[in-house]
Amino acid sequence: MKVLCQLECMNKDQIKDLIERRLPKAGLVDTALKGVQLFRVTEAMPCVPAVYEPTVVAILSGSKEAVLEGEHHVYGSDKYLLCPMTLPVEAGTPLASKDDPLLGVVITLEPRMMRELTMEIEAAAGGNKQLRDGAPSALALASWDSGFTQALLRLLDLLDNPVDLEVLGQGRMRELCYAVLMGEAGASARRAFGVGNEIARTIDYVSNHLNEQVTIDDMADHVGMSRAVFHRRFKEATTMSPIQFVKSMRLNNAAMKIAEGKTVSEAAWDVGYQSASQFSREFKRMYGQSPRQWSHAAQGPERMA
Repeated sequence: MKVLCQLECMNKDQIKDLIERRLPKAGLVDTALKGVQLFRVTEAMPCVPAVYEPTVVAILSGSKEAVLEGEHHVYGSDKYLLCPMTLPVEAGTPLASKDDPLLGVVITLEPRMMRELTMEIEAAAGGNKQLRDGAPSALALASWDSGFTQALLRLLDLLDNPVDLEVLGQGRMRELCYAVLMGEAGASARRAFGVGNEIARTIDYVSNHLNEQVTIDDMADHVGMSRAVFHRRFKEATTMSPIQFVKSMRLNNAAMKIAEGKTVSEAAWDVGYQSASQFSREFKRMYGQSPRQWSHAAQGPERMA
Protein backbone atom coordinates (compact mmCIF):
# COMPACT_ATOMS: atom_id res chain seq x y z
CA MET A 1 0.00 0.00 0.00
CA LYS A 2 2.81 2.38 0.94
CA VAL A 3 4.61 1.66 -2.34
CA LEU A 4 1.42 2.39 -4.30
CA CYS A 5 0.98 5.73 -2.50
CA GLN A 6 4.60 6.68 -3.23
CA LEU A 7 4.17 5.76 -6.90
CA GLU A 8 0.97 7.81 -7.15
CA CYS A 9 2.71 10.83 -5.59
CA MET A 10 5.59 10.49 -8.05
CA ASN A 11 3.16 10.32 -10.96
CA LYS A 12 1.34 13.44 -9.76
CA ASP A 13 4.66 15.27 -9.39
CA GLN A 14 5.48 14.35 -12.99
CA ILE A 15 2.13 15.73 -14.18
CA LYS A 16 2.73 18.93 -12.21
CA ASP A 17 6.21 19.33 -13.72
CA LEU A 18 4.77 18.78 -17.19
CA ILE A 19 2.22 21.59 -16.69
CA GLU A 20 4.79 23.99 -15.22
CA ARG A 21 7.12 23.33 -18.14
CA ARG A 22 4.46 24.16 -20.73
CA LEU A 23 2.82 26.98 -18.84
CA PRO A 24 5.39 29.10 -16.97
CA LYS A 25 3.00 32.06 -16.83
CA ALA A 26 -0.68 32.43 -15.94
CA GLY A 27 -3.10 31.35 -18.63
CA LEU A 28 -5.34 28.69 -20.12
CA VAL A 29 -3.94 26.91 -23.18
CA ASP A 30 -5.18 24.27 -25.59
CA THR A 31 -2.83 21.35 -26.14
CA ALA A 32 -2.26 19.22 -29.21
CA LEU A 33 -4.56 16.68 -27.56
CA LYS A 34 -8.12 17.51 -28.59
CA GLY A 35 -10.24 18.48 -25.60
CA VAL A 36 -7.29 18.81 -23.19
CA GLN A 37 -6.34 22.20 -21.74
CA LEU A 38 -3.73 23.20 -19.17
CA PHE A 39 -4.14 26.16 -16.83
CA ARG A 40 -2.23 28.26 -14.33
CA VAL A 41 -3.97 30.92 -12.21
CA THR A 42 -1.90 33.31 -10.09
CA GLU A 43 -4.51 35.64 -8.62
CA ALA A 44 -7.64 35.11 -6.56
CA MET A 45 -10.87 35.25 -8.54
CA PRO A 46 -14.34 35.14 -6.99
CA CYS A 47 -16.90 32.67 -8.25
CA VAL A 48 -18.63 33.97 -11.38
CA PRO A 49 -21.30 32.53 -13.71
CA ALA A 50 -20.06 29.76 -16.00
CA VAL A 51 -21.45 26.83 -17.97
CA TYR A 52 -19.62 23.55 -17.53
CA GLU A 53 -19.71 21.03 -20.37
CA PRO A 54 -19.18 17.33 -19.55
CA THR A 55 -15.70 17.68 -18.11
CA VAL A 56 -13.06 16.40 -15.72
CA VAL A 57 -10.96 19.01 -13.88
CA ALA A 58 -7.79 17.76 -12.17
CA ILE A 59 -5.84 20.06 -9.85
CA LEU A 60 -2.11 19.56 -9.19
CA SER A 61 -1.52 22.60 -6.99
CA GLY A 62 -3.82 25.02 -5.20
CA SER A 63 -7.60 24.76 -4.99
CA LYS A 64 -10.65 25.58 -7.07
CA GLU A 65 -14.33 26.08 -6.32
CA ALA A 66 -17.56 25.31 -8.17
CA VAL A 67 -20.97 26.27 -6.82
CA LEU A 68 -24.21 24.61 -7.92
CA GLU A 69 -27.50 25.77 -6.38
CA GLY A 70 -25.73 27.05 -3.27
CA GLU A 71 -23.67 23.88 -2.73
CA HIS A 72 -19.94 24.62 -2.69
CA HIS A 73 -17.50 22.07 -4.12
CA VAL A 74 -13.94 23.00 -3.14
CA TYR A 75 -11.24 20.67 -4.39
CA GLY A 76 -7.48 20.50 -4.76
CA SER A 77 -4.86 17.89 -5.55
CA ASP A 78 -6.55 15.19 -3.46
CA LYS A 79 -9.76 15.11 -5.54
CA TYR A 80 -10.72 15.69 -9.16
CA LEU A 81 -14.05 17.13 -10.27
CA LEU A 82 -16.39 15.30 -12.62
CA CYS A 83 -19.17 17.22 -14.33
CA PRO A 84 -21.04 14.53 -16.31
CA MET A 85 -23.57 16.84 -17.96
CA THR A 86 -23.82 20.46 -19.10
CA LEU A 87 -24.58 22.59 -16.03
CA PRO A 88 -24.93 26.28 -15.11
CA VAL A 89 -22.55 26.87 -12.20
CA GLU A 90 -20.49 29.57 -10.56
CA ALA A 91 -16.77 28.90 -10.52
CA GLY A 92 -13.67 30.64 -9.24
CA THR A 93 -10.24 30.42 -7.67
CA PRO A 94 -10.62 32.34 -4.39
CA LEU A 95 -7.25 31.26 -2.92
CA ALA A 96 -4.92 31.44 -5.93
CA SER A 97 -1.84 33.68 -5.68
CA LYS A 98 1.61 34.08 -7.21
CA ASP A 99 3.10 32.25 -4.23
CA ASP A 100 0.50 29.50 -4.38
CA PRO A 101 -0.67 29.25 -8.02
CA LEU A 102 -3.47 27.02 -9.19
CA LEU A 103 -2.21 24.40 -11.67
CA GLY A 104 -4.44 21.92 -13.41
CA VAL A 105 -5.84 20.11 -16.41
CA VAL A 106 -9.29 20.30 -18.01
CA ILE A 107 -10.42 17.31 -20.05
CA THR A 108 -13.59 17.62 -22.11
CA LEU A 109 -15.42 14.31 -22.19
CA GLU A 110 -16.44 13.20 -25.67
CA PRO A 111 -20.04 11.90 -25.32
CA ARG A 112 -19.77 9.18 -27.95
CA MET A 113 -16.65 7.68 -26.38
CA MET A 114 -18.20 7.83 -22.91
CA ARG A 115 -21.42 6.17 -24.12
CA GLU A 116 -19.53 3.38 -25.90
CA LEU A 117 -17.35 2.69 -22.87
CA THR A 118 -20.32 2.73 -20.52
CA MET A 119 -22.16 0.17 -22.65
CA GLU A 120 -19.04 -2.01 -22.84
CA ILE A 121 -18.58 -1.87 -19.06
CA GLU A 122 -22.21 -2.78 -18.42
CA ALA A 123 -22.06 -5.62 -20.96
CA ALA A 124 -18.84 -6.96 -19.45
CA ALA A 125 -20.41 -6.80 -15.98
CA GLY A 126 -23.36 -8.86 -17.23
CA GLY A 127 -25.92 -6.18 -16.42
CA ASN A 128 -24.75 -5.96 -12.80
CA LYS A 129 -27.43 -3.85 -11.11
CA GLN A 130 -24.88 -2.34 -8.70
CA LEU A 131 -23.35 -0.45 -11.61
CA ARG A 132 -26.60 1.48 -12.04
CA ASP A 133 -27.67 1.91 -8.42
CA GLY A 134 -27.59 5.25 -6.65
CA ALA A 135 -28.95 8.64 -7.51
CA PRO A 136 -26.99 10.52 -10.17
CA SER A 137 -24.86 13.43 -9.02
CA ALA A 138 -24.67 16.65 -11.00
CA LEU A 139 -21.15 17.43 -9.75
CA ALA A 140 -19.01 14.75 -8.16
CA LEU A 141 -15.60 14.76 -6.48
CA ALA A 142 -13.44 11.65 -6.78
CA SER A 143 -10.16 10.61 -5.22
CA TRP A 144 -7.09 10.31 -7.43
CA ASP A 145 -6.83 6.54 -7.55
CA SER A 146 -3.89 4.84 -9.25
CA GLY A 147 -5.90 4.13 -12.42
CA PHE A 148 -6.82 7.77 -12.94
CA THR A 149 -3.35 9.10 -12.05
CA GLN A 150 -1.52 6.72 -14.37
CA ALA A 151 -3.99 7.27 -17.20
CA LEU A 152 -3.65 11.06 -16.96
CA LEU A 153 0.15 10.89 -16.90
CA ARG A 154 0.21 8.51 -19.88
CA LEU A 155 -2.13 10.84 -21.79
CA LEU A 156 -0.11 13.99 -21.11
CA ASP A 157 3.18 12.23 -21.83
CA LEU A 158 2.08 12.10 -25.47
CA LEU A 159 2.61 15.87 -25.72
CA ASP A 160 6.37 15.25 -25.91
CA ASN A 161 6.14 13.15 -29.08
CA PRO A 162 3.93 14.18 -32.05
CA VAL A 163 4.09 10.69 -33.59
CA ASP A 164 3.02 8.99 -30.34
CA LEU A 165 0.27 11.58 -29.97
CA GLU A 166 -1.11 10.97 -33.45
CA VAL A 167 -1.03 7.18 -33.14
CA LEU A 168 -1.91 6.68 -29.47
CA GLY A 169 -3.95 9.78 -28.60
CA GLN A 170 -7.43 8.27 -28.93
CA GLY A 171 -6.39 5.11 -27.09
CA ARG A 172 -4.91 7.02 -24.16
CA MET A 173 -8.00 9.27 -23.96
CA ARG A 174 -10.16 6.15 -23.91
CA GLU A 175 -7.99 4.79 -21.08
CA LEU A 176 -8.55 7.99 -19.06
CA CYS A 177 -12.31 7.92 -19.66
CA TYR A 178 -12.39 4.29 -18.53
CA ALA A 179 -10.54 5.26 -15.34
CA VAL A 180 -13.16 7.94 -14.65
CA LEU A 181 -16.05 5.54 -15.31
CA MET A 182 -14.53 2.96 -12.94
CA GLY A 183 -13.42 5.47 -10.30
CA GLU A 184 -15.11 6.97 -7.25
CA ALA A 185 -17.39 9.16 -9.40
CA GLY A 186 -18.00 6.41 -11.92
CA ALA A 187 -21.64 5.82 -10.94
CA SER A 188 -22.51 9.43 -11.80
CA ALA A 189 -20.70 9.18 -15.12
CA ARG A 190 -22.33 5.87 -16.04
CA ARG A 191 -25.78 7.21 -15.18
CA ALA A 192 -25.18 10.25 -17.42
CA PHE A 193 -23.85 8.32 -20.40
CA GLY A 194 -25.40 4.87 -20.10
CA VAL A 195 -28.87 3.34 -20.18
CA GLY A 196 -31.33 5.69 -18.49
CA ASN A 197 -29.50 8.87 -19.51
CA GLU A 198 -32.75 10.73 -20.20
CA ILE A 199 -31.79 13.75 -18.10
CA ALA A 200 -28.45 14.20 -19.86
CA ARG A 201 -30.25 13.97 -23.21
CA THR A 202 -32.76 16.57 -22.05
CA ILE A 203 -29.95 18.92 -21.07
CA ASP A 204 -28.40 18.52 -24.52
CA TYR A 205 -31.80 19.37 -26.00
CA VAL A 206 -32.15 22.49 -23.81
CA SER A 207 -28.59 23.61 -24.60
CA ASN A 208 -29.31 23.39 -28.33
CA HIS A 209 -32.62 25.30 -28.02
CA LEU A 210 -31.59 27.94 -25.50
CA ASN A 211 -32.96 30.83 -27.58
CA GLU A 212 -36.38 29.17 -27.89
CA GLN A 213 -39.23 28.95 -25.39
CA VAL A 214 -38.82 25.39 -24.08
CA THR A 215 -41.49 24.15 -21.64
CA ILE A 216 -41.45 21.29 -19.13
CA ASP A 217 -43.87 19.42 -21.39
CA ASP A 218 -41.44 19.84 -24.32
CA MET A 219 -38.61 18.39 -22.23
CA ALA A 220 -40.69 15.52 -20.86
CA ASP A 221 -41.99 14.66 -24.34
CA HIS A 222 -38.43 14.67 -25.70
CA VAL A 223 -37.53 11.69 -23.49
CA GLY A 224 -40.94 10.04 -23.34
CA MET A 225 -41.76 10.68 -19.69
CA SER A 226 -44.80 11.99 -17.91
CA ARG A 227 -44.46 15.56 -16.64
CA ALA A 228 -44.51 14.48 -12.96
CA VAL A 229 -41.91 11.70 -13.33
CA PHE A 230 -39.68 13.91 -15.47
CA HIS A 231 -39.81 16.79 -12.95
CA ARG A 232 -38.81 14.46 -10.10
CA ARG A 233 -36.03 12.74 -12.03
CA PHE A 234 -34.64 16.04 -13.32
CA LYS A 235 -34.43 17.58 -9.85
CA GLU A 236 -32.76 14.43 -8.45
CA ALA A 237 -30.08 14.65 -11.14
CA THR A 238 -29.39 18.39 -11.22
CA THR A 239 -30.66 19.69 -7.82
CA MET A 240 -32.80 22.16 -9.80
CA SER A 241 -36.30 22.11 -11.19
CA PRO A 242 -36.44 22.10 -15.02
CA ILE A 243 -37.61 25.72 -15.09
CA GLN A 244 -34.85 26.81 -12.68
CA PHE A 245 -32.32 24.98 -14.83
CA VAL A 246 -33.40 26.66 -18.08
CA LYS A 247 -33.35 30.09 -16.42
CA SER A 248 -29.89 29.50 -14.92
CA MET A 249 -28.53 28.26 -18.26
CA ARG A 250 -29.86 31.35 -20.03
CA LEU A 251 -28.61 33.83 -17.45
CA ASN A 252 -25.18 32.20 -17.05
CA ASN A 253 -24.71 32.11 -20.82
CA ALA A 254 -25.79 35.75 -21.04
CA ALA A 255 -23.36 36.76 -18.27
CA MET A 256 -20.52 35.03 -20.12
CA LYS A 257 -21.45 36.75 -23.39
CA ILE A 258 -21.51 40.16 -21.67
CA ALA A 259 -18.09 39.44 -20.12
CA GLU A 260 -16.82 38.63 -23.63
CA GLY A 261 -17.92 42.06 -24.89
CA LYS A 262 -21.47 41.65 -26.19
CA THR A 263 -24.00 44.34 -25.33
CA VAL A 264 -26.67 43.58 -22.74
CA SER A 265 -29.42 43.54 -25.38
CA GLU A 266 -27.41 41.25 -27.69
CA ALA A 267 -26.73 38.79 -24.85
CA ALA A 268 -30.38 38.79 -23.77
CA TRP A 269 -31.59 38.16 -27.32
CA ASP A 270 -29.02 35.38 -27.90
CA VAL A 271 -30.36 33.35 -24.96
CA GLY A 272 -34.04 33.73 -25.77
CA TYR A 273 -35.19 36.80 -23.85
CA GLN A 274 -37.57 39.00 -25.83
CA SER A 275 -38.09 41.54 -23.04
CA ALA A 276 -35.06 43.55 -21.92
CA SER A 277 -36.79 44.57 -18.69
CA GLN A 278 -37.57 40.95 -17.78
CA PHE A 279 -33.97 39.96 -18.53
CA SER A 280 -32.62 42.78 -16.31
CA ARG A 281 -35.00 41.87 -13.46
CA GLU A 282 -34.11 38.18 -13.51
CA PHE A 283 -30.38 38.88 -13.95
CA LYS A 284 -30.32 41.20 -10.91
CA ARG A 285 -32.36 38.74 -8.85
CA MET A 286 -29.84 35.99 -9.56
CA TYR A 287 -26.53 37.88 -9.41
CA GLY A 288 -27.33 40.85 -7.17
CA GLN A 289 -26.42 43.45 -9.78
CA SER A 290 -27.84 44.72 -13.04
CA PRO A 291 -26.50 43.48 -16.39
CA ARG A 292 -24.81 46.86 -16.93
CA GLN A 293 -23.14 46.74 -13.51
CA TRP A 294 -21.99 43.21 -14.31
CA SER A 295 -20.65 44.40 -17.66
CA HIS A 296 -18.45 47.01 -15.99
CA ALA A 297 -17.25 44.58 -13.30
CA ALA A 298 -16.46 41.88 -15.86
CA GLN A 299 -14.02 44.06 -17.79
CA GLY A 300 -11.30 43.31 -15.24
CA PRO A 301 -8.62 40.62 -15.55
CA GLU A 302 -9.38 37.57 -17.67
CA ARG A 303 -11.13 34.83 -15.74
CA MET A 304 -10.66 31.08 -15.97
CA ALA A 305 -13.97 29.33 -15.26
